[in-house]
Amino acid sequence: MSLADRVTSLTVRLRRIYGDRADEALRAMEAEFADLSAAPTDEAGPRWNERDVVLITYADQLRSDEGAQSPLVALREWLVENGLEKVLSTVHLLPFCPYSSDDGFSVIDYLAVDPDSGTWEDIAALGEPFELMFDLVLNHISQHSEWYAAYKRGESPYDRFFIEADPALDYTQVTRPRSLPLLTAVETSRGPRHVWTTFSDDQIDLNYGEPLVLARMLRILVEYAMRGARIVRLDAITYLWKRLGTTCVHLPETHEVVKLMRDVLAAYSPQTLVLTETNVPHVENISYFGQLDPRTGEADEAHMVYQFSLPPLLLEAFLSGDATALRDWLTNLDPPPPGCTFFNFTASHDGVGVRPLEGLVSDERLAAMVEAVKRRGAIVNTRRQADGSDSPYELCVAYFSALSPETLDEELHLRRFLSSQAVMLALRGMPAVYFHSLVGTPNDIAGAESSGIARRINRRKYERGELDELLREGTLQRRVFEGYRDLLAKRIDEPAFHPDADQRVIQSGSALLAFERKQHDAERSVLVAVNVTDDSFDFELPPPYHSSRDLITGDRSAGGQIVLQGGQCVWLTPS
Repeated sequence: MSLADRVTSLTVRLRRIYGDRADEALRAMEAEFADLSAAPTDEAGPRWNERDVVLITYADQLRSDEGAQSPLVALREWLVENGLEKVLSTVHLLPFCPYSSDDGFSVIDYLAVDPDSGTWEDIAALGEPFELMFDLVLNHISQHSEWYAAYKRGESPYDRFFIEADPALDYTQVTRPRSLPLLTAVETSRGPRHVWTTFSDDQIDLNYGEPLVLARMLRILVEYAMRGARIVRLDAITYLWKRLGTTCVHLPETHEVVKLMRDVLAAYSPQTLVLTETNVPHVENISYFGQLDPRTGEADEAHMVYQFSLPPLLLEAFLSGDATALRDWLTNLDPPPPGCTFFNFTASHDGVGVRPLEGLVSDERLAAMVEAVKRRGAIVNTRRQADGSDSPYELCVAYFSALSPETLDEELHLRRFLSSQAVMLALRGMPAVYFHSLVGTPNDIAGAESSGIARRINRRKYERGELDELLREGTLQRRVFEGYRDLLAKRIDEPAFHPDADQRVIQSGSALLAFERKQHDAERSVLVAVNVTDDSFDFELPPPYHSSRDLITGDRSAGGQIVLQGGQCVWLTPS
């Protein structure tokens, strides 16, 4: 079905966004897509299975010694040489376009590859052993982009591409993700102006109130799909639509834009999935699944949403030795609506967000967690509140370092970290593994201090020879890597870990988190149990698991009880 064939449904969607300007918006879309042919079918087949695991990485994460290859080629070579194409289905390339700041998230040209990382041909080559996931940085664009330069020169249509604002007005209701000014002064051919800058003065917010902006970004979305993106991550989608007098987050127009993006992909690339990045409290986060569509029986917005409450809750459980908050959250966690799934992770290029803990842990437990990660080298980024005060927004720390014990104990550290990853891998949804978690990278204090960028503590880039030396036989990083690779191999062979398989939390003491995954219409099940304390714990097994085997270690049990070491996780199957 082509765009023209979808005019009626698109017009309804556009009318909700633009009102009387809906026809103008449709004409802009038709012009942007005039040279494209629609996909031959809407049938995309199964969207995911238990073999789906995503690797999150920068395009320039690895550099070959003496620059003999582009970083993208070096990355592909390293992944394949280490057999990771056997255990990872998809590689998420963080923004790889030319950029001016924020390690890629201030894009200069959406349709170019940063020559310091490689070429489109290199990305296509990476897409041979792996499927691909791209970022669409759609809330803002770099001040060094041609679009913004044309805006400053007063050239049409770019003079309408950015949000001009009066600094004398009241912006206190606007939700702020940073402790930085919301507006930035700029000199234009029409005199001084102030433009909206949610994240920094180098990241200029786009004006989606202008239909042509939306049409352009929809075309870029489809271009990414046609260049191999199985998943497109909608970066900072929360803040897309602005209306003074509101919080300017999660506005109805923003949700309609996400639904429109899904509709457009259904026409041109029905196999491509939409993932929304909304680092906010859980109830707000899952609102991006949308509503059930009576025509399909599926939700009509994002195919996947990040499980943003998982990283801080899991970390807090290990640091406090109390799994209660994590267990209560999982107990009350409704399954995703039909046609949707969670995107599970513990670490990414960003820090560990703490807003998703709102309503899930007490202020006292949050404060204790913040202090605990500070002792482990974390840097705390803040955001500006409506009253002008600053509060913690994210904990910039390597997840591996965040899980270090209070006293030096390499075995406990290794067990705690791999167990945290085993829990994430086993939960309902599609798991995503950050490169630095895969290889056990500790805090890069020097990188954060030398750059003045707190998030660089968890964004270390490697020379190939340097990484190989760190992963030499016997090192702690090597043990993390081998242990993680082994977990992945066992995870993808277990049907009970299908993203849609049932999940049931088992009540236990505060020291333990236990839940069961069960394959639909089959007897296959796995009991996942993790001891979040540093001491051994006697676990009374439910009757089906009195005789069981641990998929992780291969050990068998023949009684109604097992002993879990401090920080240990098991994946038990009845035997």
